Amino acid sequence: MRAVNRLFEAQGTTIFAVMSQLAGEHGAINLGQGAPDDEGPEDLRRRAMEAIEKGPNQYPPMMGVPELREAVGAHDNRFYDLNVDWQREVLVTAGATEALAAALMGLLNPGDEAILIEPAYDSYRPIIEAAGATPVNVQLRAPDWKLDEEALARAFSSKTKLLVFNSPMNPTGHVFSKSELEAIAALARKHDIYVICDEVYEHLIYSGHEHIPLMSLPGMRERCVKIGSAGKTFSLTGWKIGYITAPENLMGVIAKAHQFITFTVPPAFQYAVAWGLGQDDAYYRHLAEDLERKRDLLSKGLAEAGFAVTPAEGTYFVTTDIRSLGYDGSDLDFCRELTTRTKVAAIPISAFYAPGSPNVPQTLIRFCFCKQPAALEEAIARLKEVKRKVA
Repeated sequence: MRAVNRLFEAQGTTIFAVMSQLAGEHGAINLGQGAPDDEGPEDLRRRAMEAIEKGPNQYPPMMGVPELREAVGAHDNRFYDLNVDWQREVLVTAGATEALAAALMGLLNPGDEAILIEPAYDSYRPIIEAAGATPVNVQLRAPDWKLDEEALARAFSSKTKLLVFNSPMNPTGHVFSKSELEAIAALARKHDIYVICDEVYEHLIYSGHEHIPLMSLPGMRERCVKIGSAGKTFSLTGWKIGYITAPENLMGVIAKAHQFITFTVPPAFQYAVAWGLGQDDAYYRHLAEDLERKRDLLSKGLAEAGFAVTPAEGTYFVTTDIRSLGYDGSDLDFCRELTTRTKVAAIPISAFYAPGSPNVPQTLIRFCFCKQPAALEEAIARLKEVKRKVA
């Protein structure tokens, strides 16, 4: 048989699918995959059902229904004062992963370099490589995950085309500060690069922290591609509705890539999300407050169980260090044993680093807290037995 694509042939199943399957096989509480365990806001679901009944149910416009594109522009103007022209600068995609694929495929050429900040979400690297470009890694260090500005500066070369930037950051929960953003912006302007801004957790920000889009900084409006997610903002991950805000000259080529990846996405979900984005501040405030309570519940329980916990500033995730438990295996071994013996699933942080990366931490694991309090409390009860069952 003739050879298939070597890049994708070499890819394994994502760690999220692996651990979720293991959790299902062993009846474990799944604190690995970043998916809420409820069905999302009832009013949004009702509007989607009404849109299905009313129609249209045929192909919507390739760029997205005008109502949602206008709502995304209004959202970005309302929260960040970005002066978005929704008719020219907004695109609706099949989730944020497709948004990443369209943006990276649209902007990269073979031979380009793309900087990744590790630990990094696992879809970035294969998309970059599929475009014929080369990922260049810059690592953050636990427990504070602060940007190493000197290391970032060293990563640039004459081949650098873009940087993929994720804030609030999965898996670390780090929300990049204004000074960190200014350092990134200064390097982007100096080297005349684009920045793909993965901001899917933009409304999942906790006390004492603020999300500042890189696009809002001086000189960055024309070089940033901002990616958002209805799945994260409305706890409806299965709807797979993402959106891109980008300057018109970049949007043109990104939209051309999008048209050959998915072309468009279900109209009923688009209409419902358009309504959702226009909700008043109370919705967004409640979303963050509810998740912050869940973060605190799980973090306290993890600490009581003997884990060293790094406070999460945003996202669904809290990172812990298992060295405090006296475990002498790898983070992956620990997560497998935790799932099969203690019946709680988590994700090893080493999975967020490129194969062969130096200095990959082997003692850090990520727990997801976007679950019902009862599930978190049961998980905590099980985790308090972890020393006896795992260590």
